[in-house]
Amino acid sequence: MSVILIIGGLLMIFKTSVFWKITERWTSKDGTEPSDLYIWNTRFGGIMCTLVGCANLFIYFIL
Repeated sequence: MSVILIIGGLLMIFKTSVFWKITERWTSKDGTEPSDLYIWNTRFGGIMCTLVGCANLFIYFIL
């Protein structure tokens, strides 16, 4: 589970447009590109997912 969170988080941080095409393109009226707010929110969520995944790995291996 931790690895999935880390991979998903990194995808959300570095490949925001790919993540948008997979999840939200169909909801856009013109379907050309994500908004600035969507990019910011997705990157923030990616950082949170990556941090939680790393914390889970740390807890699993250390404790």
